Amino acid sequence: MRSAGERGEIKEGRALQPSNRVRRGTSKDLSCSKMASSFYPLFLVVSLCAPIYCVAPSSPPSRGGSGPSSTKSSPAFQVSSSNTNFAFRLYRKLVLKTQSKNVFFSPVSVSASLAMLSLGARSATKTQILQSLGFNLTHTPESAIHQGFQSLVHSLSVPSADLDLKMGSVLFIKKELGLQNNFLENIKRLYESEVFSTDFSDASAAQKTINSYVEKETKGKVVDLIQGLEPLTAMVLVNHIFFKAKWEKPFNPAYTSKSFPFLVGKGTTVQVPMMHQVEQFAFGVDPELNCSVLQMDYSGDIVAFFVLPGRGKMRQLEQVLSARTLRKWSHSLQKRWIEVFIPKFSISASYDLETILPNMGIRDAFDNNADFSGITRRDSLQLSKATHKAVLDISEEGTEAAAATASKFIVRSKDGPSQSIICFNRPFLMQIIRRSTETTLFLGKVENPTEF
Repeated sequence: MRSAGERGEIKEGRALQPSNRVRRGTSKDLSCSKMASSFYPLFLVVSLCAPIYCVAPSSPPSRGGSGPSSTKSSPAFQVSSSNTNFAFRLYRKLVLKTQSKNVFFSPVSVSASLAMLSLGARSATKTQILQSLGFNLTHTPESAIHQGFQSLVHSLSVPSADLDLKMGSVLFIKKELGLQNNFLENIKRLYESEVFSTDFSDASAAQKTINSYVEKETKGKVVDLIQGLEPLTAMVLVNHIFFKAKWEKPFNPAYTSKSFPFLVGKGTTVQVPMMHQVEQFAFGVDPELNCSVLQMDYSGDIVAFFVLPGRGKMRQLEQVLSARTLRKWSHSLQKRWIEVFIPKFSISASYDLETILPNMGIRDAFDNNADFSGITRRDSLQLSKATHKAVLDISEEGTEAAAATASKFIVRSKDGPSQSIICFNRPFLMQIIRRSTETTLFLGKVENPTEF
């Protein structure tokens, strides 16, 4: 038998159809310019944590359903639809900044933070933020945008037995800063934000307070988010999202290879733990974009897309990713038996968005043209820092995993049914989506699963 390294990828078939050729058996196979003295720096901080544990559901998953049905006219769906292309635009900017590095972030967390900030923005500052998020202000009233985010934020905070998903916002404001009552009311009503009075004159203590809050809200995953807080800081806006989910069809740790070659560059490999199972998954090959697409469901209303480009085709794929591409995949994948190899890994990523957002059209917010008079009339504010930090864990750990999944692993004899093989043993894309609203929760690229 040939090694998994030699045969570790699916053979291509017709457009987004399961591969026509099959294999048998299992395999081993912006930093800111210096602030003018008349402006107070405003920090926008986006933190998230996504520990995705592949553990067994506590009760048998339902079959044949795809979660709550999408209501395309709902406010949350309209916001999600506009923000999908924002997600891919931001992804392409991050890729340019971090060549040959892992990329991972939460588009919904970034966009919710910016939309919330827009409540206090005025004139061109407001317009630039909302247009950069993908909204056509001629066709979509500002009130409808915030109504959509209100619905979306609430939907991400409703407790569920199937997954642990929570997004929230908090404002740390200077004690002497007089907030506009309308702004304060709107961020609480629309974005369910908390507000804490903070003494920024003791920058070290304020930094410790904020970092402790974020660490607690992300259950210890995101630590030391704020670095180098300035005593002149007037406000810090933090958005955090925590996600912990169970695979509908979990992996069994007993079948994880402890050392498996993963190609990180031309002729360069690293050894990674490789999870493995044979199951029925939605799968397809897109010959137009030269990639294979695997959909794996979590219990509840969340799905993950793993996208494996053809060799040397990653850049080509990244340039054409869009909401339309995602819809095509969602509607065209078909379930079939498939042998899956996915690395077990942990990655993290930190971004200074103040170096990126101006290139996406949000310019005035970061310079002396900033107009945040909707937040406070007494002082002039401008954004000095926009930080985003993400942590992702994918593993098969869980107290129920071995017992519940042993019966799910199927070893095929050479005379039994055959199945296709897909092995994620080179750089791939990953997207985690909430089906009911088509919300992109997380988006990333795994270039090297051993780099944290």
